[in-house]
Amino acid sequence: MDTRLLRTFVTLARAGSFTAAARSLHLAQSTVTVQIRTLEKELGTPLFDRMPSGTIPTRAGLRLLEEAEEVLDAVARLRAAASAAHGDAESGTVEGEVAVGAGDSLCSSRLPAVIASLRRSHPRLDVHLDAVSTAAAVDGLRTGRLDIALLLEPEVAENDLLARKIASEPLAYVAAPDHPLAGRAADWDELAHECFFLHEEGCSYSDRLMRTLLGLPGARPRITRFGSIDAARSCVAAGLGLTLLPHVTVERHLEEGRLAVVNGPDAQPVPVQLVRHRRRWFSPGARVVTEELTRVFAAAS
Repeated sequence: MDTRLLRTFVTLARAGSFTAAARSLHLAQSTVTVQIRTLEKELGTPLFDRMPSGTIPTRAGLRLLEEAEEVLDAVARLRAAASAAHGDAESGTVEGEVAVGAGDSLCSSRLPAVIASLRRSHPRLDVHLDAVSTAAAVDGLRTGRLDIALLLEPEVAENDLLARKIASEPLAYVAAPDHPLAGRAADWDELAHECFFLHEEGCSYSDRLMRTLLGLPGARPRITRFGSIDAARSCVAAGLGLTLLPHVTVERHLEEGRLAVVNGPDAQPVPVQLVRHRRRWFSPGARVVTEELTRVFAAAS
């Protein structure tokens, strides 16, 4: 059996639609459709009910899902064993590929140093970085598209995932240098009437700030959400309002005078959670990446 068909099946079962599965697998939607039909024909049973709202695994599909994940894990172990044997003979270093998912802020600030360090110490280990939301990272771990995820979340309560806090990222309220609140203290009453440019829905610290602002008596904040931290930061630098972001993402802008700190109400540092799938096999390469992530984040704390 072609394991590509099993990976497509698992991805579709987790994603819930052919469109989302195709996007996750970087395939044309027609290719995903053909692969699922091929697998259903080979197994002699429908694996999905096609509904207007998406795809739902049939009973046979649900029974197959865990078995398919185990087969894909076994294949990954075989490939890693072959790579390790070759690596031991040729260079003594860990080989293979490791996919890491993280939010926009960590991808642009912390993770380039990790990848650079790993390229020096393990030149045959390829680390693929994917900027994803929390929901997409969780889905990626479940489908096997990601080996490791870094989530800026107070906790990860998914039973099939293992999470460990490795650091905390301080947060900062910032505005343009000529904003009336720049460089001074501001309480909730003042912030309740400001314009805010926040990271996308699902970002834990942005969601928490929005809930707080909207819950204030007589609050009239104007809130715009962006999928890109750079877009939010640029709007604020242009003098359009305020934002709350990890300090590391605005550090250079503060030093260059393009942004200024607003001493707003206390914003607790957000934990950095290192997450992997509980049942999925963890390759030697993934262990090396985990160790380096832990080291770099500990050094930055």
